[in-house]
Amino acid sequence: MWSYVARRVLYNIPIYLVIVMVVMVMLRINDPVTAYLSKNATEAERSLKEAEFGLDQPFMVQYLDMLKSIVTFDFSTKSWYQETNTVGEIITPSILPSLKITLPSLALSTFISIVVGLIAAVNRGRLIDRGLMFVAVVGMSISFLVFIILGQYFGAYWLNGKVGTEIFAIRYDADRMTGFFVADWIKFYLLPVMISVVVSMGYDTRFYRTVIVEQTNADYIRTAKAKGCSQRRVMFRHLLRNAMIPIITRVMITMPFLIVGSLLLEVYFSIPGMGKTLLTHMTNKDFAVTQAIVAILAALFILSNILTDVLYAIVDPRVRLA
Repeated sequence: MWSYVARRVLYNIPIYLVIVMVVMVMLRINDPVTAYLSKNATEAERSLKEAEFGLDQPFMVQYLDMLKSIVTFDFSTKSWYQETNTVGEIITPSILPSLKITLPSLALSTFISIVVGLIAAVNRGRLIDRGLMFVAVVGMSISFLVFIILGQYFGAYWLNGKVGTEIFAIRYDADRMTGFFVADWIKFYLLPVMISVVVSMGYDTRFYRTVIVEQTNADYIRTAKAKGCSQRRVMFRHLLRNAMIPIITRVMITMPFLIVGSLLLEVYFSIPGMGKTLLTHMTNKDFAVTQAIVAILAALFILSNILTDVLYAIVDPRVRLA
């Protein structure tokens, strides 16, 4: 098992090295110093900024320094936009707010979608199945931004006005949003998580229903029923266990979209997460922070792919042998 994991890690290392190089090259296609200063800057000002940002070094030196920072988790380079802070001091506080959105969203959307897909598959062709699929298609057809706008209006302004107290926050406090209190999470994060779950459920429910319907026609399901197994045992003990590979695939494919979706949620709900931090520093031409966050997100995507392979091997030993 561990040799299989080692092979998958070694296979993805060159891919990650190429991704980091491409990101750094793309950020340097247009002269970063000119973008940061202006076209009218003097040579002395340009030389000073290049030395300050480390751009006076050859590209391979900058590339190796970037890889060293990633391996050692030492992002001590100064930010271009917030010159009093290092890249690490900017990125570190943004990790927890992003996790407070993505992890609950992934867990809730996966659980609810599997349950709803299972109910629809068991009642295939009946009214409940058609109703659930109709709702799923409607949810897929509506833009993410529409859900955000409706959620902000009805979930915050309208609901708070009806109840007479602030259930979901309208004004956001960055200090309280980076804390660990459950009450603060409910106030600042529950509404964005609910929106993310609603958006994901349309696609996920249809996918899980299709997977489960395909499994219900398999020989082992007919054999289990012929042996007298109850419907609950057939579904949860046999069907779901054999449907784990497509379920794992779907969950891992969903993760990048959750990160992109959390970027929109962080911007519209003023959540100080990695998505909002990335957008802020990209807008202000802070390439030091931009390339660091993109490198971290690329590492997370590759780690999710490795985790997918490992879970495949755990669920189905034939994958490990192949």
